[in-house]
Order: sequence, then C-alpha cells, then structure tokens
Amino acid sequence: MDLFEKCLNFTAAQEARRQGYYPYFIPLEENEGTEVSYQGKRLIMVGSNNYLGLTTHPKVREAASQALARFGTSCTGSRFLNGNLALHEKLEEELAAFVGKEAALVFSTGFHVNLGVISTLVGKDDLVLIDKDDHASIVDGCRLSFGKVKRFRHNDMEGLERALKSCPLGSGRLIVVDGVFSMGGDIAPLPDIVKLAKRYGARSMVDDAHSLGILGEGKGTAAHFKLTDQVDLIMGTFSKSLASLGGFVAGDRVVIDYVKHFARSLIFSASIPPANAAAALAALEVIRSEPERRERLRKISERVHRALREMGFDTGRSETPIIPIIVGNDRKTFDFWRSLFDEGVFTNPVVSPAVAPQESRLRTSYMATHTEAQIDRVLAAFKKCGRKMGIIA
Repeated sequence: MDLFEKCLNFTAAQEARRQGYYPYFIPLEENEGTEVSYQGKRLIMVGSNNYLGLTTHPKVREAASQALARFGTSCTGSRFLNGNLALHEKLEEELAAFVGKEAALVFSTGFHVNLGVISTLVGKDDLVLIDKDDHASIVDGCRLSFGKVKRFRHNDMEGLERALKSCPLGSGRLIVVDGVFSMGGDIAPLPDIVKLAKRYGARSMVDDAHSLGILGEGKGTAAHFKLTDQVDLIMGTFSKSLASLGGFVAGDRVVIDYVKHFARSLIFSASIPPANAAAALAALEVIRSEPERRERLRKISERVHRALREMGFDTGRSETPIIPIIVGNDRKTFDFWRSLFDEGVFTNPVVSPAVAPQESRLRTSYMATHTEAQIDRVLAAFKKCGRKMGIIA
C-alpha cells in the first residue's frame, strides 16, 4: 500500500469547500479583537480566546513594540543554549508570584508545556490519569510518556476513584485535568480531585489555559476554589487572556528545575520571541490592575447564557465565557455555522472526534471588549438562523 493512499482517499474537506461550508483555515485580512475582516466583509468575532480583549490594549502593544525594537524578531535558539533572556526569567518570576507557586518555566507554546511536563514526569512505572474531555495536548503528552494512561469519564469522580484504586502499589500517579474545559465551558470539580489525589497518593496538574485571567481573580481554577497550595502543578498559556504566544508551568522549585533540564519540548524548541514575552508581561500587569475587565466579561457571559437558553438553545454545562450551542448533527452544525457567517457572526464548528459523536456544536466565546450593540447583533443572528435551521422553535 502506498503511504499516501490515505491522503488520496481523504475527500471530506474538498467536498465541503466545493459545497461552500468549509469552516476552517479562514484567511482573515484584519483582526481587531471583537471584529474581523474576510474578503472585505466585517464579522463579529465570537470564536476567539481573547477573553479580556488585551490583544489591542495600548500597554500590551507598546510593550511588544519596545521589545521588538530592542531585541529584534527572534532569539534564534532554545532557552537551554543561546535563546534565554533575562526577560524570559522576569516573566517566569511574575507568573509564579501571580499564581502562587515557587517557580515557573516558560515554553514556546501551551501545547509544548503539556507535551514536555507530562512526558518528563511520567516514567515507565508511573500512571497518568486524565479526563476524557482533556485537551489534545494532554493526550499527546501522555502518548509521549512511558507510563500507563487511565482515562475517566468527564468530571466523573467515581470513575477517577476506580482508576486510582486500580493503580499498582508503589506507582507514581499524576492526575491531569483542564481547569475550564475548552469545548464545554464547564469547570473541573477540583475540590473532589484534590481530595482523591491526597487519599491515593497522587500528584495533580491543572491546565488553566482557559481559566487564567478569568477565574479566581484571574489566577485560575485553583485560586477560584482556594486550593492553590493543594494543586501541585498549574499550567497556563499566553495565547488566550495573556494576548501573546507561549505557555508556562508553575509549581515547587525542585520540580520546575527538573522539568527545565529534561523536557524535550523545551530544550529542543526555540524560545518565544522577546515581543511575545514582553506582551505577556504587560498583559499580566493589566490583569492585576484592571479587574473591571473580568467583571465586564462576567456580565456579558451571563447575558448571552440567559438569552440563548431563553431562545431554546442547548448550551450544555457551561459556567464561563465559553458557551457551546449543541446541535448534535455534523452537517447541520456546518450549515448553522455557514448561516451565522453569512449574517456576519464568526463562530467555531466542532465535530467528532473533538467532541463525542452526536454532540457536535458551535463553540462560542466572548470578550470583555464586546459592546452591547455587538452582542445585540449576535443574539439576533442566533435567533434568526436557529429558527431557519429548525434548531429552535
């Protein structure tokens, strides 16, 4: 069999393009945060992870601009060798202090963090226990480790306990969960997870990609539940609320130092450019100094939640600015996306295997910088398109 035969047999994307409902890799011409431009058409963006709207904040832009002028465009090497800047280490100090841990380590992307941390800490005699709805980067980090992987049903604490009970005596154990689940917008039951981790001698790691800047005064899920001291590792990304690119893990200094010297995704990847580090630092300062952004985001999210549910949409178990509209049928989901797109609203269609079969959905997410007029237009488009598609009455 020809290695490329699978490529020749993959026709779904080509067919979707031909029929006009291909929703991926859309080449945006402009991106101003709450609005984007495609082929000269303006759309309201409700598919971004720019929760606090900081990509256009003057302080963040200025910090990136100054770093670009001072350092140039790239460090052209890994942090392990020639690509480590004092700026990277300052960012690590600020992140560790912000989330309440001894030390932090900055990686090139959030995906790199989960690949590196999990594959470094979980050895051949160890086990890693993950929620079935965990992010793909957690799954891939498990694949790269030499340990055994146990998956439990989404937020099923009885299932997690059964998995822990089945672990061999003397094995190292790491529980890894998303703090806020990226496709459902619901929050992990961290208090129960921490109790089980203590009971069965496991360590815990929380992926706070979608909760940093939002929950717990912006400090994440552990702070939200007042469990910062009881969660071993906190991971976060810069590509959401921190308006940049990169990622980090924070924890005890001895653990972070070990990961620093053994994580292949850190050692063999170029460091984030200085402008990205400076932007993340500036965004962190804005999160500290402008709490009104979180409050604004909370009010917008509550308004959209309430309105969509009153219209009759199924928004699942969301508790955050990530609000899914569950459709259930893949083709209907794509058609719904296209209908909203034509009305000037940019959403994200998500189908299996990213979500379970029959749980296909539009993933929407909101920003502190959305105006009331923009939200009015979004909600009107949802009502119009939802009725046209027969999703709501």
